[in-house]
Amino acid sequence: MTETTAYGLSTRSVHAGERRDAEGAVHTPLYNHSTFAFDSTADLLDVVEGRTSGNLYTRYGLNPTIRSTEAKLADLEGGEHALAFSSGMAAEAATFLANCRAGDHIVCIGEVYGGTFELLGDNLPQVGITTTFLRTDELGRLPDVLTKRTRIVFFETPANPTLSVFDIAAISAQVRTAGALTVVDNTFATPVNQNPLRHGADLVVHSATKYLGGHSDLTAGVLTGPAELLAPVAMWRKNLGQVIAPEAAFLLARSLRSLPVRVRAQNDAAAAVAAFLATHPRVAHVHYPGLATGEQKRIVDAQMRGGGGMLSAVLDADAAQTAAVVDRLRLFAIAPSLGGVESLVTQPITTTHHGLAPDERAKRGIADSMIRLSVGLEDADDLIADLTQALDRH
Repeated sequence: MTETTAYGLSTRSVHAGERRDAEGAVHTPLYNHSTFAFDSTADLLDVVEGRTSGNLYTRYGLNPTIRSTEAKLADLEGGEHALAFSSGMAAEAATFLANCRAGDHIVCIGEVYGGTFELLGDNLPQVGITTTFLRTDELGRLPDVLTKRTRIVFFETPANPTLSVFDIAAISAQVRTAGALTVVDNTFATPVNQNPLRHGADLVVHSATKYLGGHSDLTAGVLTGPAELLAPVAMWRKNLGQVIAPEAAFLLARSLRSLPVRVRAQNDAAAAVAAFLATHPRVAHVHYPGLATGEQKRIVDAQMRGGGGMLSAVLDADAAQTAAVVDRLRLFAIAPSLGGVESLVTQPITTTHHGLAPDERAKRGIADSMIRLSVGLEDADDLIADLTQALDRH
């Protein structure tokens, strides 16, 4: 199917980007090839010089399995094009390096994945690229920290692990006035619940390892947006060797076909779990977009179609007591990732934000007693029963 824009999300998830091969396969097969042959030198040069679209060399991303998967990813996110990477961090790194030079500046808003903090705070300064980090409660300072050398403003919404949401349209408008790009990490929301490009973002990044992959069996990343903005990123991807492997692209395309079904079920289950935790006496606070109030609710209502499958809860406990609750869980596996069909739990202080200084975690609302839950496809009643037995035992 070459044109899917008239169809709904579930239909597009199945059909977008797919190409039947000569054998009649109902979806694009795995082409586990490093290189592709041509009938003539002229045909080869047409692809090399960009006159025609074709397959050439897998490290360049010119592989039919990869290209088909990228077309599906772009369709779901509403972008002109997409680039698939070996990981979400590879997608971020290539995006930053393609758009920034020594002396340039990035602004990072709110809470983000610990690896992103390290990339921006430790790695990029080694090549002369600096970052200003704004906490969620410092968003009002954004106009003051934008400079003539600011190239990118980056944020996650909902954010990891506090689930804070940011007004994509409002931030993008400010950033555009300053001549910079807005890059939004849409991993937690997924294209099922939110499409940042429709609200003014320039580029959208995902750790496809999470919901897009959905089965905890692949590692990948994706960047989506206008072809003009992706072209320089593609060069960095090519020369740093960051392209997704065909095997991973094939698995990712398989998972994308069921993405709306999975995410909508996870939305429902997470909403039920969040509502339960909000009433439990051992829970001090629940962070979940579906429970947002005030300005946060206004943003959720304006740009999200579902609350997502992620939530975090701050327990009325210390770090050790919280770890004991985590250890008593039976259905929630203790693991640092998210977005799979199985439910996972982690204390951010032990995994995703372990490397962040304790005082910095405290400023950002990442408490020692916080647990982050990735709600899978189990029955919500079973997950609530598991949380009940873990919380009620002392």
